[in-house]
Amino acid sequence: MDEDRVEGAAKKIKGSVKETVGKATGDAKTEAEGNAEKNEGRMQNAVGGMKDSIREAVGKK
Repeated sequence: MDEDRVEGAAKKIKGSVKETVGKATGDAKTEAEGNAEKNEGRMQNAVGGMKDSIREAVGKK
């Protein structure tokens, strides 16, 4: 498993928590930051998945 997938999943979780805290406290800035971090994590996870697919296609694991 690519390192980007692990880091991306962690960012996604952290962003979701931050977004939820922002919603609960009514802090729009924290909510927006959490949403952005969640999306960044989602993208990083996708990049890691592509890297894994390429490694499997080439035969390197």
